[in-house]
Amino acid sequence: MLNVASIKISSFRTWLHLISQDQTSVRVIRYAVGVTLAVAIAYGINWPLAFLMPVFTAFFLSLPLPMLSLKAGLQNMLSTVKAFALGLVFSLFFLQYPLAYILLLGFVLFHLYYYLNRGGSFWLTLVSMIAVLLLPMLANSNEGLAIGFSFGFIYSGCLTVIMVWISYLLVPDPKSTSFPQKPGFQRTYSPRAAQSAFKSTVIIFPMASLFIIFNLTDYLVVMIFSSFFILKPELSAGKEAARDAVISTLLGGLCAMLFYWLIVAVPEYYFYIVLMFLTALLFAKNIFSGQPGSKYYASAFIALLILINGSTAEGADFSSLFLNRILLILLATAYIVFALKLLDLYFPDKRTTSI
Repeated sequence: MLNVASIKISSFRTWLHLISQDQTSVRVIRYAVGVTLAVAIAYGINWPLAFLMPVFTAFFLSLPLPMLSLKAGLQNMLSTVKAFALGLVFSLFFLQYPLAYILLLGFVLFHLYYYLNRGGSFWLTLVSMIAVLLLPMLANSNEGLAIGFSFGFIYSGCLTVIMVWISYLLVPDPKSTSFPQKPGFQRTYSPRAAQSAFKSTVIIFPMASLFIIFNLTDYLVVMIFSSFFILKPELSAGKEAARDAVISTLLGGLCAMLFYWLIVAVPEYYFYIVLMFLTALLFAKNIFSGQPGSKYYASAFIALLILINGSTAEGADFSSLFLNRILLILLATAYIVFALKLLDLYFPDKRTTSI
C-alpha cells in the first residue's frame, strides 16, 4: 500500500512539474482551481452578495497578469472602499437635493472617464461607476438597502483579492515568465482624454439622470451596460463592445442552461463543485487558447455565474432571466449606437483615443 501511495504522489509531482513549465497550462489550471475554490467558499458560507467573489475572481484570473503585489492588492481593496464611500455620499447626502445631485453626477462621471482615459485604474473606475450609478437607485427605495449592498460588495471585493493571492500561491507562474509593462498614468492635462471623457459623459449623463430620477430599477442593467460600452466613445468601439456582450451572454447562457439542468438533476453541493471545476477548466482552455474567439469566453463564464446564481433563487425562472438579460443588453446597444451616431454630427473627429 505504501509503495502504491508513494508512486501516486511521485506521479502527481511529476505531472505538476511538467504543467508548471508551460505558462498557458498554468493559467488554465489556476483559473479552474481559483474559481472553483471561490465558488465553494462563497456558496458554502453564503454571506450577502457572496456570488460576487467568484465573479470577480474569474475576472482577475482571466487577465494575463502576474500575481498582485501586497501593495497592489491593498490598493484594490482601498479602491473598492473609496468607490462605495463616494457612492454612499451621493446617495445619503445629495440625493435629497435633486439639482445639486444632477450637477455633481455629471461632474463625477466626467472625471471617472477622464481618469480612465489617462491610464487610470480600470478596477477603480469600474467599481466607482457601479457605486455612483447603482447606489442612488437603491437608496431611492431604502437607504438601508444601499448601505447593506455597499458593505456586501466591499466584503466580497476584499475577499476576492485574497482569493486571487491564494490562487497564485497554489498554482504559481514559471520563474522564467516575463510580463508586459503596464503604461503609466498620464498626470498632465490630456486634451484627447478630456474630449473622450466629455463625449462619454454627454451620452451617459441624460440616461443616468432619468433612470435615477424616475427610479427605473427594472432597466438598471441597460444603464450599467451602457456606461461600460461607452468607455471608448467611438461608434466602432461601442458596436464592438455591445456585440461582444451579446455573443458572450448567448454563449454563457447556453452553457448555463446545461449547467442548470445538471444541478437540478443532481442537487448536491459536492456535485455542484465538481461540475464547476470541469466547466471552469473547459472555459479556461478557450480563454487562454489565443484563438480569435477566445475573447468571448471570459465574459461568457461570468455570465454563466450570474445566471446560475439568479436561477437558484426561490421562485426564479432561468429562461426568463436569460431572455431578459439579452433584451436589456440589446436595449443598451441600441441606445449607444443611436447616441454615438447623433454625437458624431457634432464631433466628426473619429481618431482613436488613447487609453
